[in-house]
Amino acid sequence: MVHLHELNSQETKRHPQVFFGQLREGRGPYFVEGLNAWVTTSYEDALFVLRDPRLTKDRRKLEAARDKVLAEQALEYPHLLLVDPPDHSRLRRLVSKAFTPKMIEQLRPRIQKITEGLLDAVEGRGHMDLIAEFAYPLPITVISELLGIPEEDRSQFRHWTQIFINIEEEPERQQKVIGEFFAYIRHLCEEKRVHPGQDLMSELVHVEENGDQLSENELIGMIFLLIVAGHETTVNLIGNGTLALLEHPDQLQLLRNDPLLLPGAVEELLRYTSPVSLSDERFALEDIELHGKTIHRGDQVLAALISANSDPRQFEDALRLDITRKENAHLAFGKGMHFCLGAPLARLEGQTAFGALLRRLPGLRLAVDPEALRWNNNPMLRGLAELPVRF
Repeated sequence: MVHLHELNSQETKRHPQVFFGQLREGRGPYFVEGLNAWVTTSYEDALFVLRDPRLTKDRRKLEAARDKVLAEQALEYPHLLLVDPPDHSRLRRLVSKAFTPKMIEQLRPRIQKITEGLLDAVEGRGHMDLIAEFAYPLPITVISELLGIPEEDRSQFRHWTQIFINIEEEPERQQKVIGEFFAYIRHLCEEKRVHPGQDLMSELVHVEENGDQLSENELIGMIFLLIVAGHETTVNLIGNGTLALLEHPDQLQLLRNDPLLLPGAVEELLRYTSPVSLSDERFALEDIELHGKTIHRGDQVLAALISANSDPRQFEDALRLDITRKENAHLAFGKGMHFCLGAPLARLEGQTAFGALLRRLPGLRLAVDPEALRWNNNPMLRGLAELPVRF
């Protein structure tokens, strides 16, 4: 048995390979006290969690959901991470056209311009907090422009998301923040209905108005997911990835010398740093035996993606950062029908961010001891609270 505080400690965040390497030796799955869920640790078992039809996303399929409040919330504001087909198929179809590789590639010039502008603002200073001044504003600007969110509202999102992903926050405050977030999105959708623009939110409002089975609450749930998933995980990719490169100067220099390595480097940084530590939850529709342990019907099950991505049975020399790695079927974006819709966008943002950082900031280095860095307080996500650097 494992306790949540072990899974979520600063030490585990700093050195996840040590903690999860020990868990993989025992194979699992492990029941995590405090999370009240089974967590798998191997690559093979992660695939089971991500693809087995006996595990459902939809709490409503269980007569006695473990958490009535969240079950009701899922019913009220459905989105892609809370439903199975056919609801999942319908919702994904309505938004997927905006996230195809072809559509995302059209954003490349704009993403490059945003990136260069952020570096223009700090270049002459010689230091910055890479999270607050680069890793956060880049993806939040991109997803906000894609959705058509006013610039003056974007700083509020960081405040909201940091509260409701912090597991030590009071539940009442988290519910209040989520309520404020949903109310804001509802108001913005009403504005788009009256004054539509050339943006994804206006398109989704239009779809809802034309009766394509997207209800107002489904619309709000989807926009909420796109805002949160569209920036929080990419912040972690850029922050964690930069730290990993700074701690592996040979790999940093290799990438600086050959920018053509960027696509493969981003894949390796996704694998090595795992911006998303745990998959989102599934629920067992029946009793399931896994390595001699019984997952009972209704039990919550998650895959430790961060552990699966460093499983030596799947990856050669798994604990080594190698930006030239060829075989790299990592699970950073999940697998199966719930594979991350925003993967093409995250990849493009990562390639653009790392390319610009190494090209424009010579002598980029940490400004503090890496052991002193603070990590976020959420077991699902692995991200830095700040990353002071000099250049």
